[in-house]
Amino acid sequence: MKFSPLHDRVLVRRIEGEEKTKGGLIIPDSAKEKPSEGQVVSVGPGARKDSGELIAPTVKAGDKILFGKWSGTEIKLDGEDLLIMKESDILGVFA
Repeated sequence: MKFSPLHDRVLVRRIEGEEKTKGGLIIPDSAKEKPSEGQVVSVGPGARKDSGELIAPTVKAGDKILFGKWSGTEIKLDGEDLLIMKESDILGVFA
């Protein structure tokens, strides 16, 4: 199914965290936190100013991002768990 976010929203796929600690201990699924890193799948056209002028989004599809722990809304699309969030919920982009 094709899905395109509207306005300044971004569709994100979570990137799973490490399953071991630096010391080599395996972290069980019940103790893992949801990762706050992801990859942008698609981006809406952008927000609009009060004057109607379009503000282009800063991120693009394929960017690796960091977002807040409680950011976004979880959805299931074609059997895959994804997040939809506003661009302002994104804390930064990895270079």
